Amino acid sequence: MQKAAYTRDMTKGSILRHMLAFALPLLIGNLFQQLYNVVDTMVVGYRLGDQAIAAIGATVALYSMIVDFACDLNNGYGIIVTQRFGAGDPRHMRKAIAGMMELNLIAGIIIPTLALVFLQPLLGLMNTPADIFEQSYAYISIICAGIPVTIAYNMFASILRSVGNSRTPLYFLIISSLLNVILDILLVWTFNMGIGGAALATVLAQLIAAILSGGYVWKKYREYLPRREDLRVPGKMLTALLLSGGSLALMSIVVELGTVIFQSAANLLGEMYITAHSAARRLLIMMLQPIISLSVANMTFIGQNWGAKKINRIRPAIRTAIILEILWCVTAAFILFFFGNPLIRFTTGTTNPDILHNAVLSLRINCVLYPVLGVLFCLRNTMQAMGHKIIPVLSSFIELIMKLLAVTLFIPHWGFIGVCITEPVTWLMMTLFLLITFLISQKKWFAEAESLTT
Repeated sequence: MQKAAYTRDMTKGSILRHMLAFALPLLIGNLFQQLYNVVDTMVVGYRLGDQAIAAIGATVALYSMIVDFACDLNNGYGIIVTQRFGAGDPRHMRKAIAGMMELNLIAGIIIPTLALVFLQPLLGLMNTPADIFEQSYAYISIICAGIPVTIAYNMFASILRSVGNSRTPLYFLIISSLLNVILDILLVWTFNMGIGGAALATVLAQLIAAILSGGYVWKKYREYLPRREDLRVPGKMLTALLLSGGSLALMSIVVELGTVIFQSAANLLGEMYITAHSAARRLLIMMLQPIISLSVANMTFIGQNWGAKKINRIRPAIRTAIILEILWCVTAAFILFFFGNPLIRFTTGTTNPDILHNAVLSLRINCVLYPVLGVLFCLRNTMQAMGHKIIPVLSSFIELIMKLLAVTLFIPHWGFIGVCITEPVTWLMMTLFLLITFLISQKKWFAEAESLTT
């Protein structure tokens, strides 16, 4: 198959070089994507105060549940496209992308519609404090209305990543992130549009990223895009896409549902704790971006080689990814433990000593088990790329159970400490489950795959 511009064939050559070359632009892009939320927090915090930060913080779990569901659908669809690219099968690759587009069109209508209909009841169930309820609703309703934009960008970015191009989405994210900063300052600071202005700035900036990435795919990768005869997608292909995208999205929705329930209990502790938890969580997520990028690079690498039947390259890739991710996690834990206070001050603008104390406490408790996340992310994405989807989904139910325990046991008895310990304990439980399952099952999986190559 003739390669288009800026593709990366990972079925040959250095594993480490491929992984780092693919992950680095992805990491920078993820950091710029996180900048959307960080800039919202900074502008809102400096301009509107701690209560506005609490209003955004009270919606973090709900925001993540809706947006991550839309994103993970496309990450799952992208696995099928990646495998077809690795196999050198342009016809089925085009049909996979056609199915991807059709399913995204449906999702772009259904997800925001359901989100907007049930938004107020959900905020009520999450125990959002009355004095920040209206601000929280104003913020999250605009974000939900912009979900089709999020879906569009992630679809085009997933297509580009499937052919090994992680650089181009980065360029578009840099442009849109800078635009986000300008719009945040303009809408919130200059035009006094309040917390809704911050949400609108995020949606408009993501719209630019979607338009740019879609135009680039059309111009540079048209040979991979569906032709008229490809629009009739076989049921087998749609089933494969739904299983791949649906399993990732289901895993995400189960995890985030637990987080929404968890957030509802945390919200009962009051605005100060909501603000502290929100500030700490944003930093934790920011520091997660390198291992998220590496795990996606590993998933793309394994997807291409699995499709190409290069089974001998997969075990070394898993080892390489785990080593790199643990190294970063140890570094991140050190930074968060010793420099958490100035980082919280900078990203929120708060000078409230209680907020600072509790946010730093949350950071220090969480970062102790940060290295466990490196193994968790790698194993989960590896299994997805190899086509073993049930086990990662089952692992997400461990998180749901732990969040339910937090609501009924940890937080009622230990208060904010219960909030802080829940997620690191959950990471440990999920990682042990995935690691044990992988070690038990890997011989069978690889033997079956190798038998197909002979």
